[in-house]
Amino acid sequence: MPVGKNLGRPVEILLVEDSPSDALLTKEALRQGKVNNTLHHVEDGVEAMAFLRKEGEYVDAPCPDVILLDLNLPRMSGQEVLKEIRADERLSSLPVIVLTTSADEHDILAAYGLNANCYITKPVDMQQFIATMRALDGFWLTWVTLPPCQDK
Repeated sequence: MPVGKNLGRPVEILLVEDSPSDALLTKEALRQGKVNNTLHHVEDGVEAMAFLRKEGEYVDAPCPDVILLDLNLPRMSGQEVLKEIRADERLSSLPVIVLTTSADEHDILAAYGLNANCYITKPVDMQQFIATMRALDGFWLTWVTLPPCQDK
């Protein structure tokens, strides 16, 4: 089922990012995009799993269409989050885009080994970061047909 422009509802995006400046840049870049989206932000892996499993304060959280996942997170790493998502039948089909500062080959191989949908190394330059987010927005939120939510 298509989402975004074709569905008539906002694309639900879960941003898992502990850096306030990177979260702000991501929010701003997506705000400037042309796709109607709702961005939900959590700061660590434990919160991400609570959001996805609708636990505690996230009991009414929507099912995200796409997850933007940093790897270097407190309490539970991005790799651990990705492993739990892929092991959970209700969550396993969610598109997970790793968006991290790490360009380490081990991290890249580990993320793809855990079935990340793509791996993006965050550009350091603000303009390049915004351009990257716009490209991500254009591809994942405009052109790709995303899977339906399996949270029921």
